[in-house]
Amino acid sequence: MPPFPLPLESMLGHVGALSIYVLIGFAFGYVLEISGFAISTRLAAQFYFKDMTVLKVMFTGIIVAMVLIFFTTALGWLDFNLIWVNPTYLWPGIVGGLIMGVGFIVGGFCPGTSLVSVSTFKIDGLFFALGTLFGIFLFGETVQYFEDFWNSSYYGRLTIMDWLDLPTGVVVVGVVLMALFMFWGGELLEQRFGGKEKPQRTWGRLAGVGALVAGAVLVLILGQPTTQDKWVRLAPEKEALLTERAVQIHPGELLTSLADNQLNVVMLDVRDEADYNLFHIRRARHLPLEEVAAAIPALQLEAAANTVYVLMSNDETAATAAWKLMVAESIPNVYILEGGLNNWLTVFGHDDPALQPTPAPPGDDRLQYMFISALGDRYAAADPDAHHYELEYLPKIKLQLKRGASGGGCG
Repeated sequence: MPPFPLPLESMLGHVGALSIYVLIGFAFGYVLEISGFAISTRLAAQFYFKDMTVLKVMFTGIIVAMVLIFFTTALGWLDFNLIWVNPTYLWPGIVGGLIMGVGFIVGGFCPGTSLVSVSTFKIDGLFFALGTLFGIFLFGETVQYFEDFWNSSYYGRLTIMDWLDLPTGVVVVGVVLMALFMFWGGELLEQRFGGKEKPQRTWGRLAGVGALVAGAVLVLILGQPTTQDKWVRLAPEKEALLTERAVQIHPGELLTSLADNQLNVVMLDVRDEADYNLFHIRRARHLPLEEVAAAIPALQLEAAANTVYVLMSNDETAATAAWKLMVAESIPNVYILEGGLNNWLTVFGHDDPALQPTPAPPGDDRLQYMFISALGDRYAAADPDAHHYELEYLPKIKLQLKRGASGGGCG
């Protein structure tokens, strides 16, 4: 199991974790302050090409974090799926960026840097921070009037790799080179419009550039782990769950969970289309096993915090294979229907004259019932009434909440 992100609360307790967060916040604020981010005139000078400190400091932080994140994921130390990535709302993001940019030029701060200024007792920073709070209040009171636009052009957890369909290493190298070009161009602009002297090429700067480029190239060479690679690392821990029957839930528990308003149960039927059309549980989505890997990014995006996935096949063979793929990609709350659809039909379809057991066992992962026709979910057993059954089973669903947003950037 990858050791990162670290579960600080379980390691250090609530107070210990809060102490780490305070130290990180203090260090971040300290770096911003010594970089001049508490001075509005210096920040606003960026928009006049006189002082590009904001570009250089913030983009340096971005590319250093990017290289370290994907270098550690390449080594299997970090699970990128557990890192919060802000979802993309394209047009609201563009409009919001323009509004914030105008405010930045006029006021000389972004919301984050205004707090740095307040910490050094600057009056302009205090008024900007108060204005930010008033803007948040005003937005909260009026968002219902433009809610459709606010939630429009949703692309989910979109990365440059997804957008351009490029390997992670290629994107990392490209972004690092782009940043270095921007730094060089920013210094030229400072000389042209800000009257600054050409900076000296010190060994420290050259070493930093060399380390970033080397790290990016290593990410490109190492590549990123595949789903199968991730499963191999997780197998010693997760195989035990399969062996102990800890993730195979009884049909009765699935039926009860479907009636539980506190859970968002998503049933994924991973059989082929012919079997799905013949019979499937009502509201079960058809997702053939061979398409599960490609669908995982979408599943990661759409799931609410209380979502529970239940995989099903005719027995447990295909569902177990799909379970391994989803668990390897860190999708929480994934379970397997115990005994598959065959067991479901044994429990809920035994008194339906339209369903008859096959005379002889048909083989692995095959339906053990004969149907009068391909009616899909129009059989009574496809939607049994939970109130008509009193079944004994060992409850196994333990809801693990998804990781949410942990913070933003400068804004």
